[in-house]
Amino acid sequence: MQQNTDAQVVRGMSIGKVVCVTGASGYIASWLVKVLLQRGYTVKATVRDPNDPKKTEHLRALDGASRRLHLFKANLMEEGAFDNVVAGCDAVFHTASPLLLTVNDPKVELIDPAVEGTLNILRACAKVPSIKRVVMTSSMSSLMFNRIPQGPDVVVDETWFSDVDFCKEIKFWYVLSKTLAEEAGQKFAKENGIDLVIMNPGFVIGPLLQPTLNETTKFFLNLINGAQTFPNVNFTFVDVRDVAYAHLQALEIPSASGRYCLVGAVLHLSNILKILHQFYPTLRLPEIAEDSKFFVSVNEVSKEKAKSLGIDFIPLETSLVDTVESLKEKGFLSVESCYGHGNDVLE
Repeated sequence: MQQNTDAQVVRGMSIGKVVCVTGASGYIASWLVKVLLQRGYTVKATVRDPNDPKKTEHLRALDGASRRLHLFKANLMEEGAFDNVVAGCDAVFHTASPLLLTVNDPKVELIDPAVEGTLNILRACAKVPSIKRVVMTSSMSSLMFNRIPQGPDVVVDETWFSDVDFCKEIKFWYVLSKTLAEEAGQKFAKENGIDLVIMNPGFVIGPLLQPTLNETTKFFLNLINGAQTFPNVNFTFVDVRDVAYAHLQALEIPSASGRYCLVGAVLHLSNILKILHQFYPTLRLPEIAEDSKFFVSVNEVSKEKAKSLGIDFIPLETSLVDTVESLKEKGFLSVESCYGHGNDVLE
């Protein structure tokens, strides 16, 4: 049932090429490391603690890791920490950035690591002539939070930008951190002649490689594991495997440039819960929205530029089922609460 991305990424091999992946233990980055190794790259991966098995065991277990994966300790806020890591690389994937939904000090916990971390990476890249391209992981949040009215007739595309003042006004600090980091990265890249390609994924779901929950999978788990209400919001969903493959394509397609919206589907959470109920009727799913306001109209997100990378988005139903199955496999969700296997329903 699960779409086999392995067949996609091994069509050609890149033996001998060396790339760096920052924040390699993360949700997206772990899948990116997997597809890069499958493709034949040697990967220099940075993590905060190479000796932490929760951060590294799943990476060391990947096919090809014993020969072509090298782990390095690096801190986003430490100037020069990435100089030695990116030396000799052909390309760099910058995925490292804090994803925190609740913070006490937005500047210290989110904004500074996102912005200064991006600049530290790019400063290191600017010193290495062999680096042909930098692919940066941003977010759809750096596009969609502005004062533009949204609705079913509105199509969001790569020309959209979130409004910094609006983000501050509504105290969406994570959105602000991604927006400012992307702005800083684009400015530095332009001034220093760096070929920077930016990935803007929506709300990422799909199977986990890492043994721990990240913020998006934690939100998803809480939603399906006994929550009393659900947020009255729309979500831009994308499968983590599509995101990883898009990063690879952004490196390997010479004409790739600028930003790329990575969104497979846009749906209100109420509709997501209805889909999940069809596949998992015993899940304790919330039936009431957090507020009594009318559901917000769903806007569309353009897929045209993403399709130029060869992305054929995994169906949402597949991503949802694979997420639940992965949470069960990792022990975060009891098998009893999910009685009825999602794969059986899809098949």
